[in-house]
Amino acid sequence: MKKLFTIIFCVATFQSLTSLAQPAYTDTSLYEENFRPNYMQSYRPAAVNTPVITQLKQISYQNSPYRTRLDAIQGDVQLDYNEFVQAYISNYTSASRRDEMGRIIGLTKYYFPIYEKAFKDAGIPDEIKYLSIVESALNPNAVSRVGATGPWQFMYSTAKIYGLDMNNYVDERRDPIQASYAAAAYLRDAYQEFGDWLLAIASYNCGKNSVERAMQQANAVDFWSIRQYLPAETRGYVPAFIATMYVMKYHNEHGIVPQACNITLNTDTVMVNKFISLNNIAKALSIDVNQLSLLNPSYTKRVINGTTKAPRRIVIPQIGKEQYPQLYAALNGEVVAPIQKVYTPQPEEAIAITAKTGTSHTVKRGETYSIIAGKYGIDEEDLRIWNNVKGKKPLPGQKLKVSAPNLAAGATKAGKELAAIGSAQGAGGN
Repeated sequence: MKKLFTIIFCVATFQSLTSLAQPAYTDTSLYEENFRPNYMQSYRPAAVNTPVITQLKQISYQNSPYRTRLDAIQGDVQLDYNEFVQAYISNYTSASRRDEMGRIIGLTKYYFPIYEKAFKDAGIPDEIKYLSIVESALNPNAVSRVGATGPWQFMYSTAKIYGLDMNNYVDERRDPIQASYAAAAYLRDAYQEFGDWLLAIASYNCGKNSVERAMQQANAVDFWSIRQYLPAETRGYVPAFIATMYVMKYHNEHGIVPQACNITLNTDTVMVNKFISLNNIAKALSIDVNQLSLLNPSYTKRVINGTTKAPRRIVIPQIGKEQYPQLYAALNGEVVAPIQKVYTPQPEEAIAITAKTGTSHTVKRGETYSIIAGKYGIDEEDLRIWNNVKGKKPLPGQKLKVSAPNLAAGATKAGKELAAIGSAQGAGGN
């Protein structure tokens, strides 16, 4: 009888501990600023830690269906399962968050193919694309309380280091393509320094120096061992990433219904070499200027600040041949009557990006063909074909054509169409 009482007491104590093993936050919206819950109040585990309780907890998490599911989607990034990860899974799958998670799943149809290509080009594990959900809930216009901006939440100084441009007209931190290549570059550098993807991800939130200090204090080289020495926000950042990936993969198990994507998926890209208003292009093509702005979030004044020396990219909903004259006229500042046709987004179509004008790029030191192709939203193979090159790296100062030769401004379908970019840069708040 005494033994039975002891077992019952241990189980009851374990259940109490499990209920306490939650981040201490009060979240009133789906990441008011970024997507992160307000876990700035540091979580402290219960002091009770008897060998029996520890063993019960280990058995519980080892036999959990959540762990089995995470094991099934393990890739290059280690997806651990513990009370911290479970706390976030419970939060994200709660009834109050299902609609918002369904909306984000819908947005992945547009943003994930962009991320996948950038990560593939940089040699970054595909699954790290889910980090952008933790950062911004896939909102290119997200701005944190400390000024981190865009879908990958770059701080100004870090964005500059990784080649993003910010001026009176453009903020490339908001550009999903440019920012994804910059995020990939940051994460690649961090992994080369730490040799561990979870540590690289942690550094994206708090900076490499903070991770280095925590490693020294803990005398350890893995995230869970140094976690208590990291800033409060970063302690929850990695568990939030793992939980987010879990929810995106297993949303059906929790009654989360994916919603339709509200962004035009079938698109074209045009290189512009003069100042042009997004309003004029939207009017000429009879499309909603807000939809056009959503496709081009980096233009903060809705003005494309292109020049002959520095052409700018604009993404437009894919159009029919009958609209080419209107687009050409708008790109060249001519006044034309718009075609009476309203573009209807087709949510289930794949993204299609094509280069459109005969502009050139002067190679800078450290740039690769892949980086240059990503900058202009074109395919590396096209870039090599148009310039008849076979070497591994371009030479600094070399001029490269970044679209099909002899193509008039505003023409379409040049080069190899990048249909379905899917199957493929921080950083955030540091």
